Amino acid sequence: MAKLPDFEGLAIFAKVVELRSFAAAASELALSKATVSKAVSRLEERLGARLFNRTSRRLALTDAGQRLSARAGRLLADGEAAENEALAQSVTPRGLVRLAVPMTFGVKAVAPILPEFLQAYPDVTIDLHLSDAMVDLIGEGFDAALRIARLPDSSLIARRLCAVPRHTVAAPSYLKRHGRPTHPMHLAQHRCFGYAYLSTPDVWHYRNQAGEQVSVRPAGQLRVNNGEALLPAVIAGLGIADLPDFIVGDAIESGEVEVILKGWRQEEGAVHLVTPPGGPRPARVEVLADFLAKHFATAKRLQSPRRA
Repeated sequence: MAKLPDFEGLAIFAKVVELRSFAAAASELALSKATVSKAVSRLEERLGARLFNRTSRRLALTDAGQRLSARAGRLLADGEAAENEALAQSVTPRGLVRLAVPMTFGVKAVAPILPEFLQAYPDVTIDLHLSDAMVDLIGEGFDAALRIARLPDSSLIARRLCAVPRHTVAAPSYLKRHGRPTHPMHLAQHRCFGYAYLSTPDVWHYRNQAGEQVSVRPAGQLRVNNGEALLPAVIAGLGIADLPDFIVGDAIESGEVEVILKGWRQEEGAVHLVTPPGGPRPARVEVLADFLAKHFATAKRLQSPRRA
């Protein structure tokens, strides 16, 4: 009879990968560090391949470990989901949630509300990863991510949380020197700053209320991978940018920049919560999803209030 897979070893391996530490995995699983180490060694012996390169200061996956990590992570997630589905709804959510969020949105809109969530769920731990790059949820072991875009078709489960208005803006000093564009095609004669992680970063797509659509390919001196990094150059009067309201809203209110191309807008994006596919989510992920959905459904602005 063929042996069953070493489910325990695979699950323990996945937990070590998730937490990047044998000691942390042992603590979360309520096992001794020696038990965790032996389980991984047993798995390595069974597979005939080393899964980690271990030193006193660093733990890194080998090529074999990298290839196995996604499948082992799904196995662990499926096991946790199966248990959560079987447990009563009154079970207290607990454990680690790895959440990926775009940098500026994370700082302005997510970090300020996390204290409320952490107080409500003291047994849940958040690992907040801030980056505008689109992470691989399954391959990198994330439980969920917030994405601000028109989402491409994928196997991920997406939940729309709220709209994100965008504004094409310039400083009054720029408009005084170079004139005010009134049609998107005029942008070809202006200095425009780019954002690398738009779905079409080198092309801006506009629509007016009459349904007309225009695509332009603006150019300028600056392109960034974080939208907030454009603001100083825009405020200094060096060019035009198209930015979400949570980045540029305060500068519009203060008069540092002005909205141009009235009547034309790039297609409005939205905040989506995306999670890996595959059955029920662990309770800790479910309560965080519900918390974020409730907050952003009622938020007047997608950022924390300005402090005096």
